[in-house]
Amino acid sequence: MHEITCPHCKREFNLDNAGYADIVKQVHDKEFDKQLNERLIIAAKEQQLAVEQAKAALTQDMQAALHLRDAEIQSLKHQLSLEENAKQTASSLAEAKLMAEVQKAAAQKDSEIQTLKAKLDAITTENKLAITQAVTAVQQEKDKLQNALEHIKLEKDISEKNLKDSYQLQLKDRDDTIERLKDLKARLSTKMVGETLEQHCEVEFNRARAMAFPLAYFEKDNDARSGSKGDYIFRDKSEAGTEIVSIMFEMKNENDGTATKKKNEDFFKELDKDRREKDCEYAVLVSLLEPESELYNSGIVDVSHRYPKMYVIRPQFFLPIITLLRNSSLNALKYKSELELVRQQNIDVTDFEERLETFKTGFARNWDLASRKFSSAIDEIDKSISHLQKIKENLIGADRNLRLANDKAQDVSIKKLTRGNTTMKAKFDSLKN
Repeated sequence: MHEITCPHCKREFNLDNAGYADIVKQVHDKEFDKQLNERLIIAAKEQQLAVEQAKAALTQDMQAALHLRDAEIQSLKHQLSLEENAKQTASSLAEAKLMAEVQKAAAQKDSEIQTLKAKLDAITTENKLAITQAVTAVQQEKDKLQNALEHIKLEKDISEKNLKDSYQLQLKDRDDTIERLKDLKARLSTKMVGETLEQHCEVEFNRARAMAFPLAYFEKDNDARSGSKGDYIFRDKSEAGTEIVSIMFEMKNENDGTATKKKNEDFFKELDKDRREKDCEYAVLVSLLEPESELYNSGIVDVSHRYPKMYVIRPQFFLPIITLLRNSSLNALKYKSELELVRQQNIDVTDFEERLETFKTGFARNWDLASRKFSSAIDEIDKSISHLQKIKENLIGADRNLRLANDKAQDVSIKKLTRGNTTMKAKFDSLKN
């Protein structure tokens, strides 16, 4: 962009490169034509002046020669008149001699006149040649300037073409970006190509089952005895049969043509109810609703402030949420195994379960903090690479919370859990004996 100041009103306004180049071309063409016309006028005036000066000089030379000849003729006539007077008394020989001298003088004067005419013709020829050379030089200069103008126009046309090509390339890139965004929106706001959202999640899980979840259970929830049911239930157990984690999944999708648009929060209450009735630890809503929401498009969204242990994700985070929840529960697997052993021996574990629940709550709180930090990191990565330093700090914070959670897990022991519980202490003492 170029800032231009009006010479009349003194106002400033902006012009793009194309407008500025057009104004420069107009000013350049007018200035060039003006300078060319001025130079042609000056050359014509100089040529006219040279011709007039040459004519004036030749006229003066001719007039001087004529005056000189007239003076000589008058002198000769005067002498002739004197001689005529004396001729009457002069002899015929003297008269003949005088006539010869007069004829000789007349011939000499005629010769001088012819010489002056020849000089005048030569000067006239030289002046014509000089005028012709001057006109030729002016014409050559004009041709040179015209060639320069054509070269400038050619460069201007090339520059305009390059600028136009550049703009067209930018427009094409913009159109491609718009098409990609439209395609992404279509994939996020309509059904998956060739499959529903539930089928998509089931296929994705079955692809990773053999490698990541060999002992996991992931099936549709067909139990509707309570009046409602979720879509899928995920349960993973250890080799000893102890449950590691359980998740109630609900899949929600909606086409663009649907008259009434649903929101994700419309399904939170029912999903929490299904989680409790089916005895699942976590609840996850896999949703394509509200495709324009920056909150739900940012990654894994923790909504435990509304309902405990509930998350909302997009389909691309289906496997990552399972992996995160499963890995976070693996640290408590040892204590679950011990708790299951105690239950099998019919030991009073009321206080023990409360302590374990306290531990689980503290662990879940630390995990939730780490999950929020992780979600914040994903959001920052999606937004801009310039936030990498902030993401690093968030990840460090998440690692710190996980390390604290791990320290708490490592610090837990049966001795500490049974401290102050005489029933548990007695039972364990009897086991040791």
